[in-house]
Amino acid sequence: MTTMTQASVREFKMPDVGEGLTEAEILKWYVQPGDTVTDGQVVCEVETAKAAVELPIPYDGVVRDLHFPEGTTVDVGTPIIAVDVTGGSAPAEAPAPGEAPAPAEAPAPVQAPAPAPVAREAEEKKPEGRQPVLVGYGVAASSTRRRPRKGVAIPAQEPATAAVQPELNGHGGAPAVQERPLAKPPVRKLAKDLGVDLTTVVPTGPGGIITREDVHAAAAPAQAPVAEPVTQAPAPVTPPAPVPVPAYDTARETRVPVKGVRKATAAAMVGSAFTAPHVTEFVTVDVTRTLKLVEELKQDKEMQGLRVSPLLLIAKALLVAIRRHPEINASWDEAAQEIVVKHYVNLGIAAATPRGLLVPNIKDAHAKTLPQLAESLGELVATAREGRTSPAAMQGGTVTITNVGVFGVDTGTPILNPGESAILAVGAIRLQPWVHKGKVKPRQVTTLALSFDHRLVDGELGSKVLADVAAILEQPKRLITWA
Repeated sequence: MTTMTQASVREFKMPDVGEGLTEAEILKWYVQPGDTVTDGQVVCEVETAKAAVELPIPYDGVVRDLHFPEGTTVDVGTPIIAVDVTGGSAPAEAPAPGEAPAPAEAPAPVQAPAPAPVAREAEEKKPEGRQPVLVGYGVAASSTRRRPRKGVAIPAQEPATAAVQPELNGHGGAPAVQERPLAKPPVRKLAKDLGVDLTTVVPTGPGGIITREDVHAAAAPAQAPVAEPVTQAPAPVTPPAPVPVPAYDTARETRVPVKGVRKATAAAMVGSAFTAPHVTEFVTVDVTRTLKLVEELKQDKEMQGLRVSPLLLIAKALLVAIRRHPEINASWDEAAQEIVVKHYVNLGIAAATPRGLLVPNIKDAHAKTLPQLAESLGELVATAREGRTSPAAMQGGTVTITNVGVFGVDTGTPILNPGESAILAVGAIRLQPWVHKGKVKPRQVTTLALSFDHRLVDGELGSKVLADVAAILEQPKRLITWA
């Protein structure tokens, strides 16, 4: 029978699918033990603090073991699946051909157990031609149980080599020869050191064996004659009371473990809120012309097949404002005590998903044309909703847009993404009475809110950027003249 070597079993470890991630949760296994896998085949889906990612196996073989069930959070670098790259059927634990079986599996020769210290003492003291009794361990190895002891203990000064005769007392034979008290050699030495006569000690150990506690109890009156010996039963040990678990009504409450994306988002928001001094400014703007431009672009041949929405033009307006005021596109380097101005814009788009808030970003958004920006924006939103956003897509953002208007909210005070200088919140677009050309008319109006890091963006710079975005949305033709 052909067996498989240990070298043929490959352990696939949990990789760091992001930048500096330490753990990931196994969401779903796509294979089971016994399945054949090929190099590049996706074997499982894991959720990190940043995204859900599918993991491909890097070699061919047969799945031997899935080390963790679904729903388990595993540290990066821990083996999660074992694959037999030979495709054999023998278990991974089988020894390699030609190797000696493991000692635990080989039939070991029967050997007599090494005598314990007390046994050796008894052997040294036994008279010739007699079967010894191992003190504290019963009769010779051929006996299966200890017979009742009915004899009276012999005096302590009797030689230790006194032979132990068969107990015939009460069975019609000669009277039983007295035997010495049962005690292990260390206990005998303790009794000798304390001057305690073992024949006067009341044994409490199993099988009538005298214990160290018995010797100390017997020595207590001699060492402290003024103190009256008091025999007390040991106090019952009360196990510690279990830590009370707060009870709650499952019909009225649901407890959701904080992990994965939600846990990472919570930590990032707390860190950002208490590290970067936030300032938020607001502006209400008439976006009626912007909505008309959206409808016109939907009919444009260059935009066919692309998703055109107000968010697209808002993103383009922010990119134009950043081009006019590049200092807003920066980050704060605490270690170096420097402001790092970025000459590129990785535009983050906050997306609410069932797994929590994700903020993937469009790389080099500043260099994209309007159709290219529309295409990237559509792909980003679709991928986020499907939960397929990669960790790389959420790294390196510089400025973010969050569209809370889709929830019917007028605006908010958004918290910065860690490492970014500004975030623009877009409120709901509503038909409202508005003064237009000296008359009150119904116009499409929205409110924008810009939060920024006041360490590197002062009120003037933040105000100029927000005012530029509002001006472009009110007069979209500025996209051409300012771009």
